[in-house]
Amino acid sequence: MSSGKLRFLTLVKPVLCVLPEVAQPDRKIPFKEKILWTSITLFIFLVCCQIPIYGCKTNKSSDPFYWMRVLLASNRGTLMELGISPIITSGLVMQLLAGSKIIDVDQGLKEDRALFSGAQKLFGILITIGEAVAYVISGMYGDVRELGAGNSILIILQLFIAGIIVIILDELLQKGYGLGSGISLFIATNICETIVWKSFSPTTINTGRGTEFEGALVAFFHLLLTRPNKWSALKEAFYRQNLPNLTNIMATILIFLVVIYFQGFRVDLPVKYRSQRGMQGSYPIKLFYTSNMPIILQTALVSNLYFLSQLLYKRYPNNFLINLFGKWKDEETMGPAGAMPTGGLVYYLSPPMSISEVLEDPLHAILYLAFILVACALFSKTWIEVSGSSAKDVAKQLRDQQMVMKGHRDSSLAKELNRYIPTAAAFGGMCIGALTVVADFMGAIGSGTGILLAVTTIYQYFEMFVKENGQDNALSVFF
Repeated sequence: MSSGKLRFLTLVKPVLCVLPEVAQPDRKIPFKEKILWTSITLFIFLVCCQIPIYGCKTNKSSDPFYWMRVLLASNRGTLMELGISPIITSGLVMQLLAGSKIIDVDQGLKEDRALFSGAQKLFGILITIGEAVAYVISGMYGDVRELGAGNSILIILQLFIAGIIVIILDELLQKGYGLGSGISLFIATNICETIVWKSFSPTTINTGRGTEFEGALVAFFHLLLTRPNKWSALKEAFYRQNLPNLTNIMATILIFLVVIYFQGFRVDLPVKYRSQRGMQGSYPIKLFYTSNMPIILQTALVSNLYFLSQLLYKRYPNNFLINLFGKWKDEETMGPAGAMPTGGLVYYLSPPMSISEVLEDPLHAILYLAFILVACALFSKTWIEVSGSSAKDVAKQLRDQQMVMKGHRDSSLAKELNRYIPTAAAFGGMCIGALTVVADFMGAIGSGTGILLAVTTIYQYFEMFVKENGQDNALSVFF
C-alpha cells in the first residue's frame, strides 16, 4: 500500500532535473551574509512590486482580488500581481495531502524530502501558469479581443517569469542563505509598506471638504497649518472619513504592542535527557502555538468567497440565491476595492471598518466576531494535525532525541503533551482571531489580519536575530 502511495512522488523524479533549484550551501553562512542575502531578496521583491506589466490596457474597474492583496503580498498591475499566491496554495495543498496520508511521505528520508519539495515547486509553477492565464482571460488587463494574442501571451509570460523569481527567492531563504522564509518576509514587507504609506503619503486627494493629503500624519500638520479653526482641524485629523486618520494610526500602534505582549505567553515543560544525567532543558508551548497560520487560512477562505460572490453578483444581480450569498455596491469612494458587500452571507463575514459601523449594525459585528473566533480555533486545531506539530508528533520528536518529561513515564509523554498542545492551539487561534476583530473594529491601518501577520513575522525575525547573533552582542552587527 505504501509503495502505491509513494508512486505519486516518484512521478516527480524525472522532472526534478529541469526545475530551477537553489543549491544547498556547502558551508555555514555567516550571520552578516544572511542579512545581506535577505536584503537582496527584499530589494528584488520591492523592485518587482513597482514594475508595471507591459502590454496591458488601462483597466479602472474594481479589483476583484482586492481582499487577497495583503495576504498574497501582491501589487495590482505590476509584475507582483500574483504575489506569493502560487507558493501558499501549493504549500497548503501538499501539506494537507501529506498530513491526511493521501500521499505517503517519510520526512526522515532525505530522498522523500527532496521529492516532496520538488513536487511542491512543480505544483507552484503549474499554479503560476494557471493563475496567469485565468487573470488574462477574466479581463483583468482589458478585453482579450482588444489585447490580441501577442499581448496576452506577453502578459502571461511576464507573470510566469515573476512567479518563478518569487519561488527561487523563497527557496534561497529557506535553504539557509538568508533569514526565515520568503512568504513571511514578503507579507510583512507589504503590510509595513501600506502602514508607512497611509501615515506619510504626500498624495493629494480632492474631497468634498477641499484638497487633503492621503497620509494621516501629513494631513494632520497640513490641517493645523491651513485651517483657521484649530479645534475643528484637530477633530478632522482624528476622525476624517474614507481616508487614513490619526485614530487609525493609534489603533495600529496599540494592536502592535498588544500582539508583542501576547507573544511572550508560554508554558515551559521541563524535559531531560534519558542517557545523560543532569542534562535538563525545557520544551516551550507558546500561546500562539500555530503562529499566524489560522488567520492565513481563514483569510484565504473568506477572500475566495468574496471573489466568487463578486463574479456571480456581477453576472446575475437579480438572482435571489446569489443575493443571499452576497450583494455588492460599486463605489469610487471605497478606494482601490471599488466594491463593498452590502448584504447576504459575505456581508456578515466582512469586518465592520469602525466603531460607528459596529454601533449602527451590532448584529453584523456579533456574527463577524463569532465566525472569526470559531474559524480560527478550528483552523488552528486542524493545522497541528496536518503540519506534524500535534502532541503525538512532538512526543515522537522528543523520543527520537532521547528526551523525557521530568516526573513522567515515557509512555505518558503524549498524554501529558495532549493536555497542553490542543488547548494552546485552539485558545491561541481564538486570541489571534479576537485581536484581528478588535483591530478591524478600531479601524487599524492594513486590516487586523495584516497587522497580525506583520507583527508575528517581525517577532519571529527578532527571535532568529537574537538566536543567531547571541543576546549580548545582538545590536553590534549594525555598527
